[in-house]
Amino acid sequence: MSAFRTRPALAALGAAALLTVSAAVPQAAVAAPAARTAPSTALTWYDVTADTLAAAGAPTQVTNSRTWAVGWLAAARATRAVPAGVARGPYQEAALASAVHRALVALAPGRTEQLDAKLKETLDTIPDGRAEDRGIAAGQRQADLLLAERADDGLDPASVNAPYTVRPAAPGVWQPTPPAYAPATQYGNRLAKPFALTAPSQFRLGPPPALDSARYAADLAEARAYGAADSTRRSARQTETATFWLGSSYTLYTEPLRVALSRTGQGIAGQARLVALFHVALVDTQIATSDSKYAHERWRPVTAIRTGAIDPDPAWTPLHTTPAHPDYPSGHNTYSGAAEAVLSALAGPRTEPFELTSPTAPGVTRTYTAWKQLSDENLDARIFSGIHTRSADEAGITLGKIVARYVLGDAGRLLAAR
Repeated sequence: MSAFRTRPALAALGAAALLTVSAAVPQAAVAAPAARTAPSTALTWYDVTADTLAAAGAPTQVTNSRTWAVGWLAAARATRAVPAGVARGPYQEAALASAVHRALVALAPGRTEQLDAKLKETLDTIPDGRAEDRGIAAGQRQADLLLAERADDGLDPASVNAPYTVRPAAPGVWQPTPPAYAPATQYGNRLAKPFALTAPSQFRLGPPPALDSARYAADLAEARAYGAADSTRRSARQTETATFWLGSSYTLYTEPLRVALSRTGQGIAGQARLVALFHVALVDTQIATSDSKYAHERWRPVTAIRTGAIDPDPAWTPLHTTPAHPDYPSGHNTYSGAAEAVLSALAGPRTEPFELTSPTAPGVTRTYTAWKQLSDENLDARIFSGIHTRSADEAGITLGKIVARYVLGDAGRLLAAR
């Protein structure tokens, strides 16, 4: 942790009302134990989904989250209720595999041959008969309905990165950042169709700290001291934390979600529900994140430190390259907050130790026993990278949790078969 005390995000942001969201959050009865072994079909198709998107996924994170959400929400709907007169296990396994397969073939058609082979392999392990046939039909039906429902939802890569007109330079206003000064990205997320939210702006954050506030001055001082490329205040462990969490949140959270999936004792329908609600929440969180980012257009630390009124330093450079979108809120932290809320609610807040590696920190392995630990590291990491303020990070955690709780409270509607 930095030497700066963590300040309650919403007290300074004037957004305390956000914490009064009344959505009912399903709670896990106990923390999921490590010893339970998940049914093979759910884990098999989890890995198939991850491998498919690693090989043929979209260049935009939210588009890949959408693919997960479509396939697994279809699976959750298809497995939720078993028709009378058919065997539960074979029906649900066939329904899950067929739903995820159908969605992936539609959204990643370049992997059709591999997906067809994996589906055949799964179905070969299920006894032929009425349960299997009806499960296949149910999975395909729910996937087809969801694919039609989500057509033209604005989450394709071109729509996600819709053009954004940068406002003239002024104190506090986001501007393209060095070294590339690239055009803004992810603006189109705020124009997309959510799965559960009534509108992208439903939980829009209040404004970031005023430029003449003590909170803003403290934020900037912390980013300047701990986030500089040549910082003498940042420890080796803090630098490692920044580097470990530098990559895509989507990539970094694939393994924690798999851990939760493998340890849950909720059965195949519960497993499908976990993955579905996780990714539905993350799609809606990314939409809500871009809405707040582009509503407030807050400049990044590098711009504020180089050109702002507080002790400007034109040569200041962050440890890591600043992403091409506004500071407030931090997208890494909205993702973390949402992920923590879903995993805590559906798998319990703590788990047996699990190891996590990062593609941006080769050779580094970290061990966790609670989902909140991931959020805590993410929050500090973006400050140590020099690319976010603490206000943006804390607001991000809060926004992600609020969106996730809303999605969980809407689970009955989302999971109802069509």
